[in-house]
Amino acid sequence: MQPSGQFISCVSSLAILALALPAAAQGDGLAMLGDLSKGEWTIKFRGEARDQKICVRTGRELIQIKHDQDGCNKFVVEDRSNRVTVQYTCAGDGYGRTDIRKETDGLIQLESRGIASGLPFQIAGEARRTGSC
Repeated sequence: MQPSGQFISCVSSLAILALALPAAAQGDGLAMLGDLSKGEWTIKFRGEARDQKICVRTGRELIQIKHDQDGCNKFVVEDRSNRVTVQYTCAGDGYGRTDIRKETDGLIQLESRGIASGLPFQIAGEARRTGSC
């Protein structure tokens, strides 16, 4: 029995898709963060009285809330249209793992945990765009 033309077409499409996926995954990634509204954001931490303001230019500023330094090595764990998870290591200052879930381009849920300056941290909060910077 010969395979049908529809079956061969389906198999060919799957083969092309399988070849295209690695190429797409090799890009810079974290597009969801780039889609966030630019400007001043205010993070309201759950269980804490303090808020933190941050100027968002690329969205990546939200990854390292406890490590305000350049040059940290990052590994993207999850990269979806509404959620990213990034694990990072900052030489001499610890590491962290941050999960960001987008509700809108101006509202996210944020969780981060790790070690900063020799001390453990765990934060959770909501961040909203609150103005210009």
